[in-house]
Amino acid sequence: MSAPRPPASGYLDSPRPLAFAHRGGAYHPEIEGLENTLAAFAHAVRLGYTYLETDVHVTSDGVLLAFHDTVLDRVTDRTGSIADSTYAEVREALIGGSERVPTLAQLFDAFAAARFNIDLKSDGAVEALAAFVEDREAWDRVLVGSFSARRMNAFRRRTRGRVATSAHPLEVVAYVVSPSARLARLLTRGRPVALQVPHRRGPLVVASAGLVRRAHAAGVQVHVWTIDDPAEMNILLDRGVDGVMTDRTDILRDVLRARGQWHGPAEGRTEGDA
Repeated sequence: MSAPRPPASGYLDSPRPLAFAHRGGAYHPEIEGLENTLAAFAHAVRLGYTYLETDVHVTSDGVLLAFHDTVLDRVTDRTGSIADSTYAEVREALIGGSERVPTLAQLFDAFAAARFNIDLKSDGAVEALAAFVEDREAWDRVLVGSFSARRMNAFRRRTRGRVATSAHPLEVVAYVVSPSARLARLLTRGRPVALQVPHRRGPLVVASAGLVRRAHAAGVQVHVWTIDDPAEMNILLDRGVDGVMTDRTDILRDVLRARGQWHGPAEGRTEGDA
């Protein structure tokens, strides 16, 4: 097995700003109701997206799924907990009446040139995702995050720093409140390569110009979720954020094109084209 490069050197080496298709572009009018499906991600890739955002859970028999919720109820025609269901049981569920819940392996195989931003949604997914990345030697293809500090730290220990990770909430707070980039980096032990944050949290502007400056001074990128309004996209891009996650992949692409900052391939070109 070849030794992986430092994680950030591969995943974050594309020209900025990075455009992330959140759950495949969940609210694009052509695929609304098909979030986190092969159809949604294929649609984003056809639009030219090379960074795809998804979430992972693991079934009771250890299969890693690209799925957001802990239960099937909201987006499929079945009910029940993912963690308590076998993969065979989950395979019977349909999203939007037509699409099956994909495994992470299916996404990696279908979109071999894509990079994945992956949110660890369950404790059981920690070991499953670590083993998956290791087995695939996919060090350069993933950036992993979690809202759980415990889950994030467990993943980092398991992968021994070989996988790029974003800041968990306590690490984000360190960057928000620290007076200097040096102190923020010290408090977070230099572990996150990116802060993935909302624009605002109530009255607080999280993705502020100050946060962007501190992050950049520490060598850390700032990605903002989930932005669907073009005016808000322009404000954040003017502020210097490094990436935007969106459910409206059409709108973000149009904004970036108008700014001369769209770096994806032309529409209609697929991974198999010359």
